[in-house]
Amino acid sequence: MRTHAVKTHARLLLTGIALMLPAGGALAQAACGGDFDAWRNAMVEEARAEGVGQAGLNAIASARNNPEVLKRDRAQGVFTLDFATFARRLISQNRLDVGASKLRQYASTFDRARSEYGVAPEVITAFWGLETDFGGYQGDFNTLNSIATLAHDCRRPELFRPQLISLARLIDLGVVPRDITGAWAGEIGQVQVLPDDYLTKGRDGDGDGAIKLKTSAPDAIMTAANFLQSLGWRANEPWLIEVKLPAEMEWYDTGLHEALPVSEWKARGVSARNGTLPDSADTHLLIPMGRKGPAFLAYPNFRVFLEWNQSLTYVLTAAYFSTRLGGAPIFNEGNPEPGLNQGQMKQLQAKLNADGFDVGEIDGILGAGTRDAVREEQRRLGMPADAWPTAKLLNAL
Repeated sequence: MRTHAVKTHARLLLTGIALMLPAGGALAQAACGGDFDAWRNAMVEEARAEGVGQAGLNAIASARNNPEVLKRDRAQGVFTLDFATFARRLISQNRLDVGASKLRQYASTFDRARSEYGVAPEVITAFWGLETDFGGYQGDFNTLNSIATLAHDCRRPELFRPQLISLARLIDLGVVPRDITGAWAGEIGQVQVLPDDYLTKGRDGDGDGAIKLKTSAPDAIMTAANFLQSLGWRANEPWLIEVKLPAEMEWYDTGLHEALPVSEWKARGVSARNGTLPDSADTHLLIPMGRKGPAFLAYPNFRVFLEWNQSLTYVLTAAYFSTRLGGAPIFNEGNPEPGLNQGQMKQLQAKLNADGFDVGEIDGILGAGTRDAVREEQRRLGMPADAWPTAKLLNAL
C-alpha cells in the first residue's frame, strides 16, 4: 500500500510540529488496560488536548485491538539464537550483493547523507537490509491497530502512547493514510521508524516535497541518516572492528559495562584481526559468545546501534553487517564453548533471580541483565568471567 503525502503538510514536518502544539497542559493520560473501548475514547480526548485535528481523532476512534500483536510481543524467539547463528541467518550472500548494488544505485543520495549527517552509507544500508530487505517486506500489520494495542497493553504503554498521538498527527497532516501498514510493533517504511521519528526525523530525499518512507528509497536513506545523527553518530569515526584476543586476560572487563582506551586493550594483548585499531579513549571489548568465540572492539558509534535496538545480538549483527558492506571479511567464529538452549537459559535465569539478581523476565533470552549476572557469578565461582553462560555454570549454581 502506497503512502501518500501532501506537500504543504510535509513542509510543516520539516519546520517542526512543535509549532502546532497547544500552549496549555494536556489532559491526564488514559490508564493502560481495562476496557479497550473506554480506553480508546480517553485517548481521543487526550489527543484532542494535544492539538490533534479531526482526521487524527477519527483515526484513533477507529482503532481496534489486535491480539496477534500481543502474541508477537510476547514471543520474540529469534533473539534466543547466539550471535554466530543469528548473523549467519541474517547476512546471506544475496543480502550482501543487494546491499552493494543499493550502495551503487543510490550513491549520490548516500553522499548527501554523509555530507549532511556524517553517517557512513554502509551503516544505513545495513539497517535498510536487515529491517525490510531493502524495502521488499515492510510488514502487513495495520499500524494504527498495532500501536493502539501496544499503547493499551500495560507492558510498555509509556513507549507506545506517544506513538499513537504522533501517528494521529501524521494521519491528520495527510502524510500517511489511516490504513497504513507496517511491522507488528508499529514501525513504518523501508528503514522501519516509529511514528514519532517519522514525524520529527523524516526527510524528503528525492526532492518531490513529500516524505514517503514506504515507497521512496532516497527519503528512507536521508531519514535514517538524520535519525542516526540525532542519536549521537560521530562523523568519520569507526563503530566496530574485529579483533584477536590473547589466550588469557582479565575477562571481567569485557562487555558493555566497562569502557577502556584502545591503548589499554592493546597493552592487554588485543589486536586488530585486519589492519589497525584507531585510537579512542572509550571502547568496549565485545565477546558475545565468550572468550573463545568472535571478538570485536566497539567504538562510541556502536552506542547509536544500541539506541536503534536494545538487543545486543541484533545490533552487533547490524554493526558487523555494516563492516562487511565496507569490505571486512567474514568474522572468525573461533571455538566457543557450547551455550545453553532456551530451556536451560530459563533455568539459569530463575536461579540468578533466586540468588538476588534482577535479570528481568524469565524468557530464555541472553539479555544485558542476564549477562551481567552471569559475569558476577563466574567471578565469584573462580571461572573466567566472560558473561557467556554454559552448562558448567548452570550446574555450579
